[in-house]
Amino acid sequence: MIKSNMVRVPIRLLAVDIDGTLLNPQFQIAEGDLAALRRAREEGIEIIVVTGRRHTFALPIVQQLGFDLWVISSNGAITRSLAGKTFHRDLLPAETCRRLCRSMQEFRGNTVLTFDTESKGAIVLERMDEVTSSIQRWLEKNMQYIDFVVPVEDSLTTDPVQAMFCGPIPRMHEALNLLAASGLKNNITVLRTEYPIRDLSIVDVLNRGCSKGHALERWAKHRGIPREQVMAIGDNFNDIEMLAFAGVPFIMGNACEELRRNGWAVTLPNDQCGVASAIEQVLGKT
Repeated sequence: MIKSNMVRVPIRLLAVDIDGTLLNPQFQIAEGDLAALRRAREEGIEIIVVTGRRHTFALPIVQQLGFDLWVISSNGAITRSLAGKTFHRDLLPAETCRRLCRSMQEFRGNTVLTFDTESKGAIVLERMDEVTSSIQRWLEKNMQYIDFVVPVEDSLTTDPVQAMFCGPIPRMHEALNLLAASGLKNNITVLRTEYPIRDLSIVDVLNRGCSKGHALERWAKHRGIPREQVMAIGDNFNDIEMLAFAGVPFIMGNACEELRRNGWAVTLPNDQCGVASAIEQVLGKT
């Protein structure tokens, strides 16, 4: 059921997540969602896509919208235009990442490092055996960017965008517990994304203070837009900071019950054009 959230202030900025939000279960943008975003833009609302994906991996999705916009990628680490202009980068210091890798020795088979480059070596692993079953589709689509380095720390000749730990949800809960005991709390941000149907969890480790919410706040300030005029739509744990910042937050109907208890307005699921439904609640039906 949709919670009504009729908005009285004009929305000037709309932040929308990709996976589980903009994309339906077939990993496509529904025509209804596409039309609603285009309508919002025509009415003067700036659209910004905010995703956990790398910028390059997000582009094929974002380009389908058919208009120019900015993308906040890697959970807030990179803010870049479709044309490739960079507004902000918040990288994970290489030395912090080395300490992280040493602390997470037992999860080396689940470890992925990403770098801000568009060539082979943008994604670095030691091996694929423990991540293949969890993120096989992602690996296949990114194969041209993957390099294997043993030990993975040897790839840290420059600051990475982030470290990722990928695997089944129970296994990643163990990783979260080890991260909490690593002594790196004051140096990193830990974000998780979970897909129970696929038994997949992605634990992202970024620089301290880096998140979708911080990046969206930075962009809104740059544009001179108060948070009361910022709308955000998301579905997962890595969207929490973004939704908390936005004056008009919407959670997707396919989000887990834990997220839906935050009191945010709930729109339809991603298989029922939930993005379009949220926009209609703000702009009114056409």
